[in-house]
Amino acid sequence: MIVDKIKKREIPAKNKKPNIDIPIGKWVKCDKCKEIIYKETVRNNLNICPNCGHYFRMHIGKRLELVIDDGTYEKFDLNIETTNPLGLEDYPKKLKTLREKTGLNEAVACGTGKINGEKVVICIMDSGFLMGSMGVVVGEKITYAIEEAIKQKLPLIMFCVSGGARMQEGIISLMQMAKTTAALTKLDEAGLLYISVLTDPTYGGVTASFASLGDIILAEPGAIIGFAGQRVIEQTIKEALPEGFQTAEFLLEHGFIDKIVERKDLKDTLYKLIQYHK
Repeated sequence: MIVDKIKKREIPAKNKKPNIDIPIGKWVKCDKCKEIIYKETVRNNLNICPNCGHYFRMHIGKRLELVIDDGTYEKFDLNIETTNPLGLEDYPKKLKTLREKTGLNEAVACGTGKINGEKVVICIMDSGFLMGSMGVVVGEKITYAIEEAIKQKLPLIMFCVSGGARMQEGIISLMQMAKTTAALTKLDEAGLLYISVLTDPTYGGVTASFASLGDIILAEPGAIIGFAGQRVIEQTIKEALPEGFQTAEFLLEHGFIDKIVERKDLKDTLYKLIQYHK
């Protein structure tokens, strides 16, 4: 019979290893063009998609390599621990996991370094740690950095990326908005330069405080910047919003930021601005 001549399809055993060996964690998908790209290729291209130019987010370490002269960064050694004011059971566990995964103690790193020989105080936020949210320790570190800039009479550079205030710390996290703003007022009174660099995404209480208070506000191409998300705003005001109204390009056109700077030009741009201020 014909049926007898049909070869039965062999079902591979569940424990049988596939012939194709694809290393885990070696590839990344671009959110914009949807291409699958080798991670090392992206890293070597300043964390920018080589196909469409989409900007991937940057780890604090890579950001320091991008803008600070080799061997000049000195981190502020602050012995402060993140607390759990609301007594949430999972919060300390989440912090521990993130520290092991990212190699960071908190969502911001602050210290001094040199940009083409010019000494600055620099703060860099990282979206990989609770979406760069601003809790008590983040606010304290940034405030300390501002005070050090005043003490040492140095320019302040702040790379912002955040989902906003950290809800796990409740109203105490919101108080960091007032604290950092008050510190920046003192920096301004001292006549010192503050440059804010907005990266993707910068939202919430961070946008509503120190991120928007720079003497000069720069942004990376395509960065999403705002206070609340587009859907939340549309539901609140009951109106449709313009396409791309929270992008860096839209904000530049409407005067909310001063300049959009590509990553390859960031270091030189910061250096020139410091020179102009001097």
